[in-house]
Amino acid sequence: MIDARSHLWSADVLPELRLGLENLRAHKLRSLLTMLGMIFGVAAVVAMLSIGAGAQQEVMAFIEQLGVRNLIVEAREAADGQALQKVRKLSPGLTFSDLRVIQSNLDGISAATARKRFTPSKLMPKPFTSETPVVYGVSPAYKTIGNLAVASGRFFDDSETTAAAPVAVLGEAAAANLFGADDAVGRYVKVNDQWFRVIGVAGPQLTVQSDVAGIPAQDRNNIIYVPLFSSVFRLEDGQSAQKDEIDGIYLQMNQGSDIPGAAAMIRGILDRAHRSAGDFTIVSPAELLAEQRRTQRIFEMVMVAIASISLLVGGIGIMNIMLASVLERTREIGVRRAIGARQRDVVRQFLIETTIISLTGGVAGILLGVGLSQLIGVLAGWSTIVTTGSIVLAFGVSVAIGIVFGLYPAVRASRLDPVKALHYE
Repeated sequence: MIDARSHLWSADVLPELRLGLENLRAHKLRSLLTMLGMIFGVAAVVAMLSIGAGAQQEVMAFIEQLGVRNLIVEAREAADGQALQKVRKLSPGLTFSDLRVIQSNLDGISAATARKRFTPSKLMPKPFTSETPVVYGVSPAYKTIGNLAVASGRFFDDSETTAAAPVAVLGEAAAANLFGADDAVGRYVKVNDQWFRVIGVAGPQLTVQSDVAGIPAQDRNNIIYVPLFSSVFRLEDGQSAQKDEIDGIYLQMNQGSDIPGAAAMIRGILDRAHRSAGDFTIVSPAELLAEQRRTQRIFEMVMVAIASISLLVGGIGIMNIMLASVLERTREIGVRRAIGARQRDVVRQFLIETTIISLTGGVAGILLGVGLSQLIGVLAGWSTIVTTGSIVLAFGVSVAIGIVFGLYPAVRASRLDPVKALHYE
């Protein structure tokens, strides 16, 4: 059985493959122009999907870093002083009382911390860049909730938080911004009028360039972490009675907890306490992650549909050229039929030629698409990821379109009357 198939391949397919290559080489320019539609279509699919995959992966990695078991309450800043006064008539803003009420009414909380942040007006040592580190006042639970790894030194503990100890942990960028390549652990940082001893440096954190569902865009590596009840925050609070007592609440739920249900309960508690002032946002990374995955799938389908138009145009070009080729080679088809070629032999001959065009165009398109995605990544500074799925999809669609659009000319050629074909001029 295997020998029979091998004989069929060598006796029928190989000669037709060589004949197809010779016909394409005999019309190099026409063959190249026919392939261009497939090349640009495949390149468009690969490039678009790689750009989309890169952008989505960056956002999804950031959301995963936030923690799929976490819930984050962010204070919503008023647009201006008039809007702030209107909100303050209804709500005092986020407070420690809100955190305590949530903890007493919501089951399944494994870790929780409030957050207070501000940008210092004075900082020593002076930062090397114009980007001043932001100060975060948090409790030790933030290290677990925020998936914060400590690269050197340690994070402050509960006793230091209770005692408002003047200690600090620097983000990776903040350490480099203040101390350059020197070891920051054991050094001192002056925030406004308060000195802090650096006891640790955090590892790198993912950062996005735009707001994500209520979480403001910020360099998460350019942060100075200090105990929440540090004297620097008491001074800051004294400067502006209009500010929220705290501006963020981080909660980590137990494994298997109903995250959407917990988010709904927190929203209900805060709406009652804030009299529906709308001065907060609840961020659920688990729901964001699911939404981003749905968005990614929709984006990929839309991009494939748009890019497939180019492939469709390429397929029409193949059909057009192959129909012209049938007319040009009518006498050749008549000779082949006269010496014993069957209809399926003629069909196979033309399908082999269209398949060669599709395969060559698909490979060239993949190479062009990968090159375009890399070029866009370098010039625009975007993250691009060429996935195996995008290559397989683009290549498979291009070959399928080539075969489908080449089938009609092949069948039409096979149905030519041998006698008429021999007399065709």
